[in-house]
Amino acid sequence: MMKAKVFIVDDHYMVIEGIRSLLSEDPSIEWMGHASNGDSCLAFLQNHQPDVILMDISMPGKSGIELCQEVKAKYPGIFVIGLSTFNQQSFIQKMMDHGASGYVLKNATQNELLEAIGTVMKGKTYFSEEAADVMRKSNDSSIPLITRREKEVLELLAEGFTNQEIASKLFVSTTTVDSHRKSLIAKLHAKNTPELIKLAFQYKIISL
Repeated sequence: MMKAKVFIVDDHYMVIEGIRSLLSEDPSIEWMGHASNGDSCLAFLQNHQPDVILMDISMPGKSGIELCQEVKAKYPGIFVIGLSTFNQQSFIQKMMDHGASGYVLKNATQNELLEAIGTVMKGKTYFSEEAADVMRKSNDSSIPLITRREKEVLELLAEGFTNQEIASKLFVSTTTVDSHRKSLIAKLHAKNTPELIKLAFQYKIISL
């Protein structure tokens, strides 16, 4: 079984130790260590490549939101899970918009953390139960939550690109693009791709 290589960035040692103790004994996890700020995280990544980074949002200097964007730009293969005490919609949405694949609160259980890591490793999005509730309540019930990558696919579909062309532009497989397209059709309750694009403009998910 392939282990998930996990790294954490947080400026509170107690949080780091707490999460390390929850995860390091699990056979599915390879603990790679920690950094206490954005700069030391980026320095670590120059020589090491974790699969998943658990990233605190509120840190001195570079925030987790800024760091997430920078990490995803330089190392797009790394999955970032936002880690915070904040469960406000604005923090969650900003983290997702800047490339995170998931969001968990610092009171997460061992099972929740393992589920989050396993989910993002499969290329899916994970919200802890509390974060998911916040997002559901704060979003208009008629407008579903769209991930950053889904929005990218949607924008390219609206511009008339084929699945193959989108896959080439986003450096993913055509199967991944088709999976995002089907997910979007289901989320917006569209009958087909043309209706999906029409609804996306109607809901102002994308604009001209």
